[in-house]
Amino acid sequence: MSVHDKIDSILKANDVVLFMKGNPMFPQCGFSNKATAILKECGVKFAHVNVLEDGEIREGVKAFSQWPTIPQLFIRGEFVGGSDIMMEMYQNGELQKALAGP
Repeated sequence: MSVHDKIDSILKANDVVLFMKGNPMFPQCGFSNKATAILKECGVKFAHVNVLEDGEIREGVKAFSQWPTIPQLFIRGEFVGGSDIMMEMYQNGELQKALAGP
């Protein structure tokens, strides 16, 4: 299975996925910590992928989304952005609407 297929299957299996450094209980960078805090504040359940455990996924998700940094948030298979975009969307209410669904 290619890394693209692995990422695609993770996204199809979960509505909300955060590719991050570390895990929600122990984020390994400030940006991943900020992203997890935002999602927890929204009260949403989310899957996470620790990119530090798999270099292929870490580089593959960057190519998949065409976004150069981690963390990366996907909602229902669509790339949303990193922690700064998440914060901006959270502050103006867009993130909560996106998480609630169509």
